[in-house]
Amino acid sequence: MSRFDRRSARIALALWIAWAVVVWNVVFDHTIEVAGRAYLHAAAVADQSGGSFARIDDWMRPAVTRGIWTASVAAIGILAVGLAGCWFAARTR
Repeated sequence: MSRFDRRSARIALALWIAWAVVVWNVVFDHTIEVAGRAYLHAAAVADQSGGSFARIDDWMRPAVTRGIWTASVAAIGILAVGLAGCWFAARTR
């Protein structure tokens, strides 16, 4: 493997890792945002109906767990494809 090929492989791997990090953050943020909107709706409905107050902790704790798992699965999938692609490209030269 030439010096140029090694450098290209490192750059490709770094880009795959960067993409996985960005996707992890986007998926996690989206999950938290959706849960926040659902909480606001539930709190407004509880306020209008005179029911008990909706606790934000009851809505957000499960959302954080769900967000971590969902984001991690997405990032691991991207990393697996990227690592396999880089490995395959290095082997075919």
